[in-house]
Amino acid sequence: MEPGYPVRRPSGLFPAGPPRPTYREPHPVRLGAVVTGAGVAAAWLLLFGLLANSHRGYVWLTLVAGLVATVAALVLARFGDRGVAVGVAASTGIGVSIAMALVIAQWIATGWPLW
Repeated sequence: MEPGYPVRRPSGLFPAGPPRPTYREPHPVRLGAVVTGAGVAAAWLLLFGLLANSHRGYVWLTLVAGLVATVAALVLARFGDRGVAVGVAASTGIGVSIAMALVIAQWIATGWPLW
């Protein structure tokens, strides 16, 4: 402060206590872990997709692989690396949605199975 200016003291109208604590995530999600999880889950779904020999087999195998990957993501989120869990979950969601798009395309081509 420049000389000649009075120092303002707090009036007490707004009480100032000790500084508030800063909370930090103990296990922050890092980009490398997310990319690793997404890559491993994509390889997992690709492996199961290559085992199928028809559209129906591809969809069922993708759903089973997606269910297993979802359980793995839940376990990783609880006990392991949360970044890898996010990558696994994102990649699994995209893979299962591709399988469901294939089902919808098949229904469009052949008709709704419940008619």
